[in-house]
Amino acid sequence: MPTLHVCPLSRLPETVAATGASHVLTLINVGTPLERPALIDAENHAVIGVSDIAEARDGHVLPAEDHVARLLDFVRAWPREKPLVVHCYAGISRSTAAAYIAACALAPERDEGMIADALRAASPSATPNPLFVAIADRMLGREGRMVAAIARIGRGADAFEGTPFCLALA
Repeated sequence: MPTLHVCPLSRLPETVAATGASHVLTLINVGTPLERPALIDAENHAVIGVSDIAEARDGHVLPAEDHVARLLDFVRAWPREKPLVVHCYAGISRSTAAAYIAACALAPERDEGMIADALRAASPSATPNPLFVAIADRMLGREGRMVAAIARIGRGADAFEGTPFCLALA
């Protein structure tokens, strides 16, 4: 069964090694120093330069449709033979939103609320970026159900960075 693994930047190399992942999706502020794990081929690593914000702020990159489209293109192209690691700086907001979006996109028959519940069970600190989720909800035709499910699970527990976790697609 294909799995998504979420982690903070500080735990990226160890998470890739521990999971045997073949693909990595990075969501990080533009200009943040980043080194692709040696086990990941360049063509299997997507970097989306975006800030963890939900409203425009000077000097930051607001999540937009093109960011979500790149995310969706990458996860849909992932062959699912080996795990996919998704990370952001802290492993709490952008990466958990991306994992939730990926799970909804790759399993369109699954209920959004059940995926959100699985996300919360896997990560008490997960606090998916609401703008990412809202954009994906529109693009995936989920008619507000993704947004409602994430609002229902609420903000995660306070943490400096998240603990790596796994989100199964089925």
